[in-house]
Amino acid sequence: MRKRSLDLTAMAVYVAVAFSAAGVLGAVQPLTRIPGEVVQLTQFGPALGVGVVALLWPGRLREVLAGTGPARARGALLLATAPVIIVVSAALHAALTGEAGLARPEAPFALIAAAQLLGACGEEIGWRCLLQPLLRTRFGPLGASVTVGIVWGVWHVQIFARHPVYAVSFLVAAVSMSVVLGLALDLAGSSRLLLAGGFHALINLGMLLCMDEESGAVLPMVVFGSSCLLAAAVWAWTTARAARSAASGAQSAASVRARLPVIMRDVR
Repeated sequence: MRKRSLDLTAMAVYVAVAFSAAGVLGAVQPLTRIPGEVVQLTQFGPALGVGVVALLWPGRLREVLAGTGPARARGALLLATAPVIIVVSAALHAALTGEAGLARPEAPFALIAAAQLLGACGEEIGWRCLLQPLLRTRFGPLGASVTVGIVWGVWHVQIFARHPVYAVSFLVAAVSMSVVLGLALDLAGSSRLLLAGGFHALINLGMLLCMDEESGAVLPMVVFGSSCLLAAAVWAWTTARAARSAASGAQSAASVRARLPVIMRDVR
């Protein structure tokens, strides 16, 4: 009971710091002259939230970050899902508009890629490495993933200044990506941060190169949200199917073990 109360407090502290720190960092970014296409300083708000939790409850944070079971992250499939989402989004957008092509960033791409991975890890250490495991104990992997996705989407408060369809599509994308991440990394330990950050960075880089959603254009965000939703549906279906197969196998094994004494007796 005490741990559940502590976790609720830790989650509340984390979310409060993640939101407020992101707001401050977003206000500071123009003063730093760091281009937004390189990295958004707001991405480090969740990392600061984790830092505060680490100061208040270091033991509990170490326990959560270590994972609660065997490292069975489906990392290769997770990382492969990101470019599939981008390719499907870009193909749909090209089919609907007749326009296709890659954008050319102003900053060196190697710098952007490194900064995007760093920024993505700054987010994911909070959303997928802290909040997801804490919520999983209450809602299970799928319920926790959806909840984290909603909070993560709302954390991007700037979307609510856009067209309502843009905002809804972004929230659909955030929840869908959270489901993919949550199911792929369920119970994973030390590998969780780099895999989640890698997926996140690949999505950001793909959107930067192939889409025009940062301009506030609605269609790119709609097709992106639709592609993410499709990916989440595939992940949820395959995960549920694997769980049913595992349960059926375990039930069959238990049945054989229960009948084994009778079989041995008949043999004798």
